[in-house]
Amino acid sequence: MQVIETLAEGLKRELKVVIPAKDMEARMNERLEDAKGKVRINGFRPGKVPFAHLKKMYGKSIMAELVNEIVREKPTEILSERGEKSATQPEIAMTEDEAEADKILNATADFEFTLAYEVIPAIELKDVSGITVTREVVDIDEAEVNERILKIAESARTYETKKGKAANGDRVTIDYLGKVDGEAFDGGKDEDAELVLGSNRFIPGFEEQLIGLKAGDEKVITVTFPADYPAANLAGKEATFDITVKDVAAAAEVEINDELATKLGLESADKLKEVVRGQIESQYGSMTRQKVKRQILDQLDEMYQFDTPGRLVDAEFENIWRQINTDLQQAGKTFADEDTTEEEARGEYRKLAERRVRLGLVLSEIGEKAGVQVSDDEMQRSLFQQLRQFPGQEKEIIDYFQKTPGAAASLRAPLFEEKVIDQLLTEVKVTDKTVSKEELMADDEEEGKADAKKASPKKKAAKAEAAEGEEAAAPKKKAPAKKKAADDSAE
Repeated sequence: MQVIETLAEGLKRELKVVIPAKDMEARMNERLEDAKGKVRINGFRPGKVPFAHLKKMYGKSIMAELVNEIVREKPTEILSERGEKSATQPEIAMTEDEAEADKILNATADFEFTLAYEVIPAIELKDVSGITVTREVVDIDEAEVNERILKIAESARTYETKKGKAANGDRVTIDYLGKVDGEAFDGGKDEDAELVLGSNRFIPGFEEQLIGLKAGDEKVITVTFPADYPAANLAGKEATFDITVKDVAAAAEVEINDELATKLGLESADKLKEVVRGQIESQYGSMTRQKVKRQILDQLDEMYQFDTPGRLVDAEFENIWRQINTDLQQAGKTFADEDTTEEEARGEYRKLAERRVRLGLVLSEIGEKAGVQVSDDEMQRSLFQQLRQFPGQEKEIIDYFQKTPGAAASLRAPLFEEKVIDQLLTEVKVTDKTVSKEELMADDEEEGKADAKKASPKKKAAKAEAAEGEEAAAPKKKAPAKKKAADDSAE
C-alpha cells in the first residue's frame, strides 16, 4: 500500500492511497480459498469446486467487501501511522467511472482512493500555575432561608371560596379573551385560569382591574403591553380583555410547620429548612462556579493562539447561528430591529465559534494529558437527567443515544469539560472572597442593563462567551398576558 501526501496546506491534508491490483487479488484469493470448502454449488461435491469457477461466481462480491473494509478501516490506521488526528471524519473519494470500478473489482487495476481531512493542531501545553482566579462565596443567613421558605409556603397555601368582592391576595378563577384592535390574538385566551391578585404574574395593570369583582361578574379591561414584551406583534400595543369571574377564594393563613413539610414530601420543618438552605447554596455555588470557569477560560484564551480546524469552526458556527435565527424568528424580530446587520452578527458569532473550538481543543489536550476520564456511571446519570426533562419520551431518547453516531459524545463532552476545569482548579491559584449575593450577581445585572442598549445577538454572544458551551438563548415566550412564575419548589 502506498500513501502519497498530495496536499499539506495549513491544517489541511490530502492523501492518495494506492493498493496494487496484485495485492487486492491476493486478498481476494485468500477469501476464495477460505470459502472453497464452505460453499455449496449444484453439480460439485463440497470442497471440489474449481477455483476458476468459484472466482467467476464470487470474485466481484468478495472484492467489493474488501473495498468497503479498506475504506472503513485503513484511514484510522494511516492517520495513526502518521501521528495525526483528524478534526472530523475524513472525506473519502473513489473513482466514479463505472469501467474503472469494474477493473478494480476484477483485480485488473490498482485500487486508489483519496483522504481529505484537517488535522488537530499539535498543542504544547503551558504552565497554568500563573493563572489566578477569585472565587466569590456568599454566606447564607437565616433571613434568606426563612424568606425562601415563606415563598414556598405561600405557593402551597390553600384557598377557600368566599362570598363578596375580590381583594388583593385573593385567588380568582377567570375566563379571559384578549383582543388588539378588536381582533383576538394567539395566546390571549384561557379558561378557568387561576390568578392570585397581587402576584404580578400578568402584565402591569391587569390584576388591579380585577379587584372588587365577585363571582359571576363580567368586565372588559384595558391594558398596554410593555414596549419590551417578547412577542413583537404585541409589544407596546393597547389591548382589551373580556373577563368572566367564575370564583373568588380567600387565602388560608400561612404556617411554617411540620404539616407544611409533610405536604412537600419532607419529614419535618427542620428538614425543610435544611433542603432550602441546600438549594440556595447550590444556586449560588453554580454562579460562583460559572464565574471561576469564565476566569480560567479567559486566561487560557490569552495563553493559546493557533489556527483552528475550519470544519469544526463551521459546525460550531452553524449550531450557534441556527439558534440565533430561531430566537429572532420566535421573537418576531430581525437583525435590523436589534440595531445590527446579518453580516456583523455573522462575524461576531464566527469569532465566538473559533474561541469555543480553540478552547475545546486546549481543554481536551489538558484532560488527555491529566488522564481525565468520564465513567459509565457518570454517563448514565447524565442520560437519566435527559430523561427527566422529557417524561413520556424515555424510549425515544434512549434509542436516539444508542443509534445516533456522536450522540453519546454530546453527553460526554460537557462532563469531560467540567472534570478538566476541576483538574485545573487543583493547579491554578484560587483566592476565596466573601461577597454579598448582590455582588455575586452584579456582572449579570450590569449585563442586563447593557442589554437594553445593545443588539440581541451581541447580548447572546457575550453570555455565550461567559458560559462556554452552554445555551445562552433569551427566554422564549408566547403572546399570553401571563408572565413566567418563579419556581420556588422545595424539590
